[in-house]
Amino acid sequence: MTPGPKYQVLHRTTFEYASPVTDSTNVLHLEPRTFPFQKTLQSFIEIKPATRLRGFRDLFDNITHHFELPSPHDRLQITSRLRVQNLKLELPEAARFDGFEAYEDPDTRERVWPFLQESRYVSSHPMIWKQAVDLGADATSIFEKGMAIMHWIHSEFRYDTGATHVSTHLEEAFEHRHGVCQDFTHVMIGLCRSVGIPARYASGYLYNGPRDDLIGAQASHAWPEIYLPTIGWVGFDATNGNLADERYIKIAVGRDYDDVAPVKGSYHGTGHCRLSVTVEVEKVGD
Repeated sequence: MTPGPKYQVLHRTTFEYASPVTDSTNVLHLEPRTFPFQKTLQSFIEIKPATRLRGFRDLFDNITHHFELPSPHDRLQITSRLRVQNLKLELPEAARFDGFEAYEDPDTRERVWPFLQESRYVSSHPMIWKQAVDLGADATSIFEKGMAIMHWIHSEFRYDTGATHVSTHLEEAFEHRHGVCQDFTHVMIGLCRSVGIPARYASGYLYNGPRDDLIGAQASHAWPEIYLPTIGWVGFDATNGNLADERYIKIAVGRDYDDVAPVKGSYHGTGHCRLSVTVEVEKVGD
């Protein structure tokens, strides 16, 4: 595989509470494991107020961290710094011609089973299935069908940062035809699963570069991945209408957003909280 660029990422999440809160418990997906096209060079997470950070692997082999803050505090800041090296996305020609019969292999079926089922934000509504069947009706390969679904979402859905929220379900986004990268991803996952294509949710970041022509690079990004038996999981970014190549920095994978949220937690205290998120992605070498 051809070596690609190196990136460094700063991701800072700050919660400022109207009055002190207690018993804050949080789970983080901020440190990437090494993936087939991506190697982690360095990763560091800092919590303020300082506390012990415990690491473990979740059901999808994501590097996950957990921490607790029992004492009163009126501000919580979580800072992640990481550096990765990506490889050029080189898709073997054979992978473009994988047929649906490849999923009949028992080992493959076992490996992808969780990504064919319904999940919290992804359902198998009849209208989803009907649309998926119609898209790329003449497609003879998994790749061709995936490309047809991706391009349809990219052309038919409007990117609208104020239209949805983190708990928006696939069916709502599908009905209104707008949303953000999370919604585009859930819709494509649902369309793929409904016709027997294993699809999973990938979260991370996107390097936009000097052209500034990609959507979703100013914050955490999300894209769906399809399982192609010849090569494995490949990202199809419906938000931007292209494959997830060496510009994409992957942090975690799961069935949908609920499995990979960068920061997820709870606390006791006021409901008035100001949230701010800063993401900086910088290319540091080839």
